[in-house]
Amino acid sequence: MKTPRQLGYRMPPEWAPHQATWLSWPHKEASWPGRLRDVLPIYAQAVAALSRSETVHINVNDAAMEAAARALLAAAGATDDIHFHRFPTNDAWCRDHGAIFLVREEEPRLAAVDWDFNAWGNKYPPYDLDDEIPRQMAAYLDAICFPGGMVLEGGAIDVDGTGLLLTTEQCLLNPNRNPHLSQREIETRLCENLGVAKILWLGEGIVGDDTDGHIDDIARFVAPGTVLAVVEEDPTDENYHPLQENLRRLRRMTDLQGRPLTVLTIPMPPPLVYEGQRLPASHANFYIANRVVLLPTFGGASDARAAEVLQRCFPDREIVGLDCTAVVWGLGAWHCLTQQVPAVE
Repeated sequence: MKTPRQLGYRMPPEWAPHQATWLSWPHKEASWPGRLRDVLPIYAQAVAALSRSETVHINVNDAAMEAAARALLAAAGATDDIHFHRFPTNDAWCRDHGAIFLVREEEPRLAAVDWDFNAWGNKYPPYDLDDEIPRQMAAYLDAICFPGGMVLEGGAIDVDGTGLLLTTEQCLLNPNRNPHLSQREIETRLCENLGVAKILWLGEGIVGDDTDGHIDDIARFVAPGTVLAVVEEDPTDENYHPLQENLRRLRRMTDLQGRPLTVLTIPMPPPLVYEGQRLPASHANFYIANRVVLLPTFGGASDARAAEVLQRCFPDREIVGLDCTAVVWGLGAWHCLTQQVPAVE
C-alpha cells in the first residue's frame, strides 16, 4: 500500500486556510478537579470566537451534553455555523485524539491519518472512545483514512508547510509511546505519513506538562522556516535551562535549503501552581484560525507582550486573548483543545 507521501499528500501548516475547526466538548471532571464549571464558559467564548472565523465541529457524548453546550454557546454569542456530532469521547483534548488531516492537488484532495492514541503513555485510562475519534471524523468528511502505525498526539508535532516538522525527544522517544521503534523508524513514519522531509528535534518540554514535552507548549512555526519559541527570563526558574537549550538548538537548525531558521521569542507567563503542582502555562499554546488567533492568557505582564508578537506574526488576524488560568488546570490550553481541518478549494 502506498503511503500518503507517495500519493502526494502533505500536512499543511496551521495558518493555511481551514474549512473548519474540530473540538471535543469538555466533560471529564477529573481533568479539571472542582473547576469544570469555571472552564466551560471560557471554553464557550473560545468556540464563539472560532465560529466567527470558520465552521466549527464539536464532538458530544449525548443529547444532554449537546443541549448544555448549545446554551453556553448561545450565551457566549456563538454563530449558527456549529455542527454537533454524537461521537463520544473520554476527554476534551481533540488536538491529541483527533485525526490529523492532509491535502493534495488531485482528487480525493482531503485525507486523514489515524495515529494510535494511548492517553499520553497510558496515564489516563480509559481512552478507548478517544482512540475511535479519528476514524469518525474522517468518515464524516468522506476523507481517506490512513493508519499512522505508531502512537502520536497532534500536540507533539508542528509543521511549516515546506517540509519541516518540529518535535521533542522527551515525547516521541519516550518508552511509554513507541518502545519498539528507533528514532530513525519514527522519523520515517512521520515523513511518509505527513509528507514532510526533515525532522527537527528539541529536547525537553516545560515543567508540569503531563504529555512528556509536547512541542505546542514550547515552540511553534508561525511562517515557513520561522519559529516562535518561549523563553523563561528568570534564571532561577526551573524552566530556564531547558528552554535555553531548546533555543540554542533552534538557532543551529536549518531548512531544506540549508538556511538558518528565523527564531522569534515570547516570554513564559508567571508560574501557576495548583495544589503544589506547577501547571504547564504557556503562551505558545495558541491556535491559528482563519481570522483569529486564540491566545492563552494568564493575567500577567507577559500577556500583552505575547499578543504583540503574535500580532506582528499574523497582522491580518485578530489576536483573541482568553484567560486560561482555569483551563490550564486541565494541563492544556487552546491548541490542545482544537484540531484544524484544512480547506481543499
